[in-house]
Amino acid sequence: MDQEIVGNIDLLAIVTLISVIQNIFFAFKVENESKNQHSKSFQRTGSPAFEKVYTANQNCIDAYPTFLAVLWCAGVLCSQAPAAFAGLMYLFVRQKYFVGYLGEKTQSTPGYVFGKRIIFFLFAMCVAGILNHYIVMIFGSDMEMYIKTISNTISPLLLIP
Repeated sequence: MDQEIVGNIDLLAIVTLISVIQNIFFAFKVENESKNQHSKSFQRTGSPAFEKVYTANQNCIDAYPTFLAVLWCAGVLCSQAPAAFAGLMYLFVRQKYFVGYLGEKTQSTPGYVFGKRIIFFLFAMCVAGILNHYIVMIFGSDMEMYIKTISNTISPLLLIP
């Protein structure tokens, strides 16, 4: 693979691998809680603790394809570093959501709201990258440096709760 191409996606690949490890962790939590029920087969219903772990895992799995799509689109079409930073923030927030869901359901709300904001940021980066592509094709003017500057400036604002 061309070294320049790998240099443009290495941070995205690292964030993706970390997210896979996090998914494995969530799956093990569901499996361990299933074993604690002393059942011979995996069931979707059971103790309240199992219900919480299973539902939290399912909610994270439901949002995962959207996260991967906007992460890679934003990183490839706009700017890799802010996209990777937002991706790491999303993984942190998803962990907070998962752990919060295991407590009282209201503890998971901040993680959920914060996660939505990060997904929106990545989506906006995707749209900016796609628009820049068409601006280059139609007008011949490249706005890439402006977009990268704006996304680099805005990405630290994701830390504000």
